[in-house]
Amino acid sequence: MEELLFDSIRMKIPDAQFRMSTDSMVLADFCRIKSGSRVLDLGCGCGTLGLLLLGADGTLHVSGIEIQEAAACQAQENAEENGFSDHLHIVCGDLRQTHAQIAPGSFDCVLSNPPYYPPGSGYPNPPPSRPGSGYLHAQDSLCAARSEICCPFDALCAAAARALRWGGRFFLVHKPERLVDLMTGLRAARLEPKRIRFVRHRAENAVNLVLIESRLGGRPGLQYVPDLFLYEQTGELSAEGRRIYHLQE
Repeated sequence: MEELLFDSIRMKIPDAQFRMSTDSMVLADFCRIKSGSRVLDLGCGCGTLGLLLLGADGTLHVSGIEIQEAAACQAQENAEENGFSDHLHIVCGDLRQTHAQIAPGSFDCVLSNPPYYPPGSGYPNPPPSRPGSGYLHAQDSLCAARSEICCPFDALCAAAARALRWGGRFFLVHKPERLVDLMTGLRAARLEPKRIRFVRHRAENAVNLVLIESRLGGRPGLQYVPDLFLYEQTGELSAEGRRIYHLQE
């Protein structure tokens, strides 16, 4: 299947992968990244976040790590087909084992839309399709995207902290029910939470997503950003929702 971003960027997605989601759109909007920054996307899938960021600022230099071979290959193809091959580079591998490809302290920002659910939470946990390879094939991809079997949160935080320069920022989207785990894991990796925003479908709905910005070596002090409501009570997209989805009035 194919998605259209910014009315000009085309993104192909293998059938076994998730389609572009609200999670990625709100995370890309939440990120505060200076022009020319070096950015790392942990668990980049088919390259959605990198394409969104480069569509807004073509001066960025984005790298992505993805454990699923089909998704990683598609991400690189998406970069090339949209003219971003010089600005979007994909590494196929396990983010826990990328020391050779990712130099410590080499990124200004790291971002991730990771699996939300821990092993044993009711989501199936597939073994690697090729024992010992560390890579996953199509039949396992949706399970891997939902469950932390290949990406425990503490390992994600450790990878982000290792890749960031001192004072660099880590942007994350996750589920609100994991908030205590998130804050604990971030601080354990010296990633101090600095900004938080909750996302709701409508004002009367429960919080559906949480966005967190943390800083490597940052001082304590958390800024609460007012909640993001994607839809009005009428069911139409809110003004902020239309802006995030790049829909013209």
